[in-house]
Amino acid sequence: MLQASEIQKRFTHLQQTISEASRTCHADSAIPKDLMNWVDELDKECKSAKKVMSSKDEDRIRQCVDDLERIGSRAERACQKAGGLDARIMDAVSSMHSELSDLKRQLH
Repeated sequence: MLQASEIQKRFTHLQQTISEASRTCHADSAIPKDLMNWVDELDKECKSAKKVMSSKDEDRIRQCVDDLERIGSRAERACQKAGGLDARIMDAVSSMHSELSDLKRQLH
């Protein structure tokens, strides 16, 4: 398991990545509704995960990251399913999901 300070650092960076993906998606009116819903859900869950991430409860932290990664995976699938999206959107969603997956791997 990562040290608490490293988890906090990674989570802060992850929040920024998710916020950036959300801003990128909201800036494009052609975004499919299901992709937008998953990105919004992830943004909302990430905000509510702050308390869990600052706790010392490793099981809750792992579960929280698992949940975020699952939503990120759905967003990435919606992105791939949509096809023909702007490269910035594809990159933002892919980057967000990669970071979530990487953190999940390191916590297990």
